[in-house]
Amino acid sequence: MKEKYKEILSYIIIIVVVLLIKHYVITPIKVNGNSMNNTLKNKDIMILDKISYRFQEIERFDIVVIKKGNDYLIKRVIGMPGETVEYKNNKLYINGKNIDEKFIHEKTNDFIMEEKIPDDCYFVVGDNRPVSNDSRYIGVINKKDILGKTSLVIFPFSRFGIKK
Repeated sequence: MKEKYKEILSYIIIIVVVLLIKHYVITPIKVNGNSMNNTLKNKDIMILDKISYRFQEIERFDIVVIKKGNDYLIKRVIGMPGETVEYKNNKLYINGKNIDEKFIHEKTNDFIMEEKIPDDCYFVVGDNRPVSNDSRYIGVINKKDILGKTSLVIFPFSRFGIKK
């Protein structure tokens, strides 16, 4: 009888550990929509890293997962706190200085954000700019709404790997 309790206890411990890891460290997340094409595809399954931002800062061009109402959005960080953001002739300007984007994105219509991004807030956009509902429309994103970063596609297997 004692052996059975030990076995059941070991299964309970495994379940608790897995649930804690899923809740606090990593969890799978599904891309919903085309706003990050061609970097990410609709229905890609990715790993959401929930713990990195506790030890390191959010960086420009990170791909992040955002909780907005009941929705989860996957976007790319373009603007950081204290900066102004502008796109002119499909080029990114931060505080008036041209910043090279080393990833492929669709054409970005000209826009300017004259006010500086507030502390603890970020300007995010999708790589598929014509269809992306992002900071150009919903405003800047507060750091508390960023659940973590993601870059690893785990399914479909034909797309397995790090996406930048």
